[in-house]
Amino acid sequence: MRIAIYGRDFNDSVLPYIQEVFDHLKSHNIQPVLHHKFKNSLHGKIKLPANTVIFHNHKELKLHADVLLSLGGDGTLLDTLSLIRNSGIPVIGINFGRLGFLASINKNEIGSALHALINEEYTLDTRSLLVLESENGLFGEENFALNDITIHRRDNSAMMIIHASMNNEFINSYWADGLIIATPTGSTAYSLSCGGPIIYPDSENFVVTPIAPHNLNVRPVVLPDDNALSFEVEARESKFLVSCDSRTVTVERSVKITIKKADFCVNLIRLNNETYLNTLRNKLLWGIDTRNY
Repeated sequence: MRIAIYGRDFNDSVLPYIQEVFDHLKSHNIQPVLHHKFKNSLHGKIKLPANTVIFHNHKELKLHADVLLSLGGDGTLLDTLSLIRNSGIPVIGINFGRLGFLASINKNEIGSALHALINEEYTLDTRSLLVLESENGLFGEENFALNDITIHRRDNSAMMIIHASMNNEFINSYWADGLIIATPTGSTAYSLSCGGPIIYPDSENFVVTPIAPHNLNVRPVVLPDDNALSFEVEARESKFLVSCDSRTVTVERSVKITIKKADFCVNLIRLNNETYLNTLRNKLLWGIDTRNY
């Protein structure tokens, strides 16, 4: 098995856990395939195996890796999408962050998790993505999102009016700070904090969640993912923001946006002792009376 590793800059408190990852891979005779920026950030801090291979982009990743290991939180794992793209390479995350719905492995379970990964004691959890289309080619070849695509106002601008349609049929005009279009995977992210529902991963739909809507009778709506959604913005400001997961661009008000299900998926590795419901219970403290803590 060829394991690629991706991460961001870390503070020194997590360096022992990163070293543990490389030590475990070396003990199993696994050759690490390390992203070049991550390698540079670890220079002089971590002892890497002598046979470590470096990769720079998604083309090199496809040539050198069977699995991608993300070190960090959910944001770090989302960064790996630009490397994985439509290759089908499965990804697993060790959580050095906070909540961690996607990067579900605790940093105190590195040894057992890597043992299970190397021995292929896991299943693949296939997750759908969204793709954004526009006349001016927003986001270029990285116009996809695992969690959500968000239309939102700039920090100093007034409330927006977002006209939404499904398959050219008008849905609603949203007077709000913005609008979140989330996959089932992203239903536990930004959408959840704005009052959206939790959607089971293989439900084959997405949710449209307004951000701070002016009309209180406007609520999130769940729609089948075989439909195309289109959006036009009306606002005082000439520009607004669009985000694909953690990537954000500034857009002219005249730009029309279409969002639909992507024609490829992402494979998340789920170890055999994990389930989606178990993750929900652990992260959201379901079934626990917090008054006793």
